[in-house]
Amino acid sequence: MADQAHNSDNSGVSLTGSAPDHQNQFPPQGEPIFTGINRIGLWSLYIKEVRRFLKVQTQTIWAPAVTTLLFLVIFSVALGRSGREVLGVPFATFVAPGLIVMGMMQNAFANASFSLLAGKIQGTIIDLLMPPLSEGELMAGIVGAAVTRAVMVGGAVALAMAFWPGVDLSAAHLWAIIWFGLMGAVMLSLVGLLTSIWAEKFDHNAAITNFVVAPLALLSGTFYVISNLSEFFQMISRLNPFFYVISGFRYGFLGQSDIGSTDSAVAGAAIGLAIFNFVLAVICYRVLKSGWKLKD
Repeated sequence: MADQAHNSDNSGVSLTGSAPDHQNQFPPQGEPIFTGINRIGLWSLYIKEVRRFLKVQTQTIWAPAVTTLLFLVIFSVALGRSGREVLGVPFATFVAPGLIVMGMMQNAFANASFSLLAGKIQGTIIDLLMPPLSEGELMAGIVGAAVTRAVMVGGAVALAMAFWPGVDLSAAHLWAIIWFGLMGAVMLSLVGLLTSIWAEKFDHNAAITNFVVAPLALLSGTFYVISNLSEFFQMISRLNPFFYVISGFRYGFLGQSDIGSTDSAVAGAAIGLAIFNFVLAVICYRVLKSGWKLKD
C-alpha cells in the first residue's frame, strides 16, 4: 500500500485515475485565453503597416506632397493674382491649410483601404485574421498606421508650403490644428477600412476614391468660402463632414473660418466630429466582428 501511495504521488494521478484539480483549470476548447489588450500583437501589426508604406515612401509620402503643392501653385496663379484676399488674408495663405488636411485625409483613406483588400486579392488575408488579435485591436492597428501616414504627408506638405512665397502658416490655435487634423485622418481611415472590407477588387476601391472621397474633399470649401454659394448649396456644404474638418483646421491657422470665428462655434464642430467618428468606429467594429466579406 505504501508503494502504491508513493507511485500515485509521483505520477500526479490518483489511484482512481482522475486528474488533479489544477489540470481542470484550462478554459474550454474554443474560448480565448488572452485577457485585456494584446499589446505585442497590436504593436506588431501597427509596425507592419507602417513599414509597408515606408518601403515605398517616394510614392506614399513625397508624391502626395508634390501633388498637393501643385494644387497650390495652379490655384494661386489662376485666382490669387492682383492681391486677392479671402477672410482677410492672401489667397495662398487661405487655401494652404485646406490643402494640407485634404492631403492628409486622402492618404489616410488610401492606406486603410489597401490593407485588407490586398490580403483578400493576394490570398494572404489569413495572416491578419489568424493572429490572436481582437476585432478592436485589428481596427486600431490599421487605423493607427493610416493616421501615421496622414501625419507624415501633412508634415511634408506643410514643409513644402512654408517655402512658397505668400504663404503664412503661423498657428493661431494649435489645439484646432491637432484636433481637426487627427479627426479628419481617423474619419477617412475608418471609411477606408470599411471600403477595404467591402471591396473585392481594386476597381471597387478606386470607385469610392473617385466618386465619393475626391468630390467630398473638393466640394468642402477648400478653395472658397461657402458664403459665396446660394443658401441651398450652403446647406449641402454643411452636411459634408469634410467641410468641418477643413474649416476647423483652417481656423487653427487663421483664427477664422466658415464655421465661425469664436472658440465655441469651432468647439461645437470638434465635438460633432468626435461623435461622428465614434459612430463610424462602432459600425466598423461590428462589421469586422460579423466577418462579412472576410470569413465567407
